[in-house]
Amino acid sequence: MPEVIFPGPEGRLEGRYHPHKGKRDAPIAIILHPHPQFGGTMNNRVVYNLHYTFHNMGFNVLRFNFRGVGRSQGEYDQGIGELSDAASALDYLQSMNQNAKHCWVAGFSFGAWIGMQLLMRRPEITGFISVSPPANMYDFSFLAPCPASGLMINGLGDRVAPPQDTVNLVNKLHEQKGITITHQEVEGAGHFFENDHMDTLTGSVEEYVQRRLTENTR
Repeated sequence: MPEVIFPGPEGRLEGRYHPHKGKRDAPIAIILHPHPQFGGTMNNRVVYNLHYTFHNMGFNVLRFNFRGVGRSQGEYDQGIGELSDAASALDYLQSMNQNAKHCWVAGFSFGAWIGMQLLMRRPEITGFISVSPPANMYDFSFLAPCPASGLMINGLGDRVAPPQDTVNLVNKLHEQKGITITHQEVEGAGHFFENDHMDTLTGSVEEYVQRRLTENTR
């Protein structure tokens, strides 16, 4: 898979870009990794598996390291700079895929929080996946209204982001008209979807995204 370096707000950003050769209008997806200060990188197991799940469905996919991680320049910026990094990554992905009809964002943990903020700023995003959203640590109230439908998936054994906080978040989003938030809870899975729970995660994501691509709705 080609390693790419592209410009970010604080210097270069390091990523992995996985295109489908010869498909001019393939959908695109960007994958966002967990918290940089707690070991999160683009090679995190959940991020890696999400990347390949989207690619196997025909997407041109980009995952990358936020500022200060790996070979990406800059330093951690409390989520503010990381949101700018994500916007730069999406710009880069779109520049190479100007005929893409669908644009998705998927994030894990801290990356889910960044992904939802990116969703608010970029109306071209047609769907999202939020894995283990840390609704206990970060304020998601900016999702008013949430501009696109998506899937939130978390483990019932999550001790990092308690399941009830995700339920409360989903309930708030359910009150909004015109979008559908699909919520799936995985019995026994922890924050990182260890062991066989990873297969459950990727299977759920694939089933959800494939259905959305055939519906052609927001």
